[in-house]
Amino acid sequence: MTEKRGWLVATFAIANVFCVSASEPLRMNLQQLFATAEANNASVQSYKAAIQQTEEGIDAAHSAMLPDVEASASVSYLGNVRIWNRRFKEGMTAVTPHFGNNMVLTARQTVYSGGAITSSIALARLEHEMTKVEAEENRQRVRFLLTGHYLQLHNLRNQLEVFDQNITLTETLIQHTRQRMEQGIALENDVTRYELQLENLRLGKTRVEDARRIISHQLTTMLGMDSTITILPDDNFSTALCPIDGESAWQQLATANNTGLQKVAIGTRMAQQKVRLEKSERLPKVAIVAEDHLDGPVTFEIPTLDKNINYWYVGVGVRYNFSSLWKNNKKVRQARTSVLHSQLQQREAAEGVDNAIQGAYTNYLTSFTELKAQQKSVELATQNYRIIQNRYTEGLALITDMVDAANVKLDAELALVNARINVIYNYYQLKYISNTL
Repeated sequence: MTEKRGWLVATFAIANVFCVSASEPLRMNLQQLFATAEANNASVQSYKAAIQQTEEGIDAAHSAMLPDVEASASVSYLGNVRIWNRRFKEGMTAVTPHFGNNMVLTARQTVYSGGAITSSIALARLEHEMTKVEAEENRQRVRFLLTGHYLQLHNLRNQLEVFDQNITLTETLIQHTRQRMEQGIALENDVTRYELQLENLRLGKTRVEDARRIISHQLTTMLGMDSTITILPDDNFSTALCPIDGESAWQQLATANNTGLQKVAIGTRMAQQKVRLEKSERLPKVAIVAEDHLDGPVTFEIPTLDKNINYWYVGVGVRYNFSSLWKNNKKVRQARTSVLHSQLQQREAAEGVDNAIQGAYTNYLTSFTELKAQQKSVELATQNYRIIQNRYTEGLALITDMVDAANVKLDAELALVNARINVIYNYYQLKYISNTL
């Protein structure tokens, strides 16, 4: 059911990519981004090709178990035979047929290779497994980058809302101050200060809009889409969707799914297979051999017989390389050292993942504390702004007090937007480290 839902999401996302007009914003949720990247991202596609390559490598390793069949044929010109006695005197010439031919058909089936073939097949399978893990690692990295850009778009959209609200509020205050100036209870300088505040807000909004265009362009590039398309986030992210699970639960997820741990584990198994492969060089090789020869003329007879001769045989061949007894020991020791190194890397990787989860989880909890603090700051800044506004209306506060209160309120609201996104970002960072995106 989950796979079917995933295919539906992917189909919908890709259909949106190719059907949307470049002039119209494209609304996409996070899952649609993931599905589109799965279909179009250059890095993801590259690893898919690498997986197919290693699959073919397994087939190539299996082919070593098949028989070897060779055929050869040649024609030649034979000169006459010259014969002497033992002292190279009293020589004579024997006329020889000048046309010679040779045809050989050889078949060899290895029945025992000392484990070389099976180890090679096991290595090919491990390479395939390693490539799949690397592909998953790359997929998680791409998804985390997409998530970061996507959350930035959310953040920038929320910042635009804050700027719009403050711009509207400032425009209202400018109108109100002008009315007071006409009544003689406000100065033109007060209007100027508010207009300066309004220009700063508009400038801030322009910067946010430019940043949003940059992030949208980076997203479309990663997704393999037309860069003129503007992506709008379609998820209603809420910090309530981020559960505060215990650290041990995240540690267990990371232990089971982290691709870094999986890679070093596969690396250890590959090193162990290489030890077996090197040991196989010190074992005999046994094969069943069959050959069929068709030669002519018959040159081992004198005079030479101008005829073809056919002979064949079937037997068992044993090959042993005695020099491997003193040459291969160093390679075996090197392979064993590689196993030890891989095992130490496993331990190091496990410690690294443990520390990464602990740090990310601590930051995750801290982000909730920061969120509560920023919510309180916005509450206090808004309350302070209303008090200063009432005092200014009654003529008990200066315009500078109003501007300062407005700036404090704006900073608090923008900090709250960042704090909310920071909670969600830290949650997805935990999912990325545990490779559960």
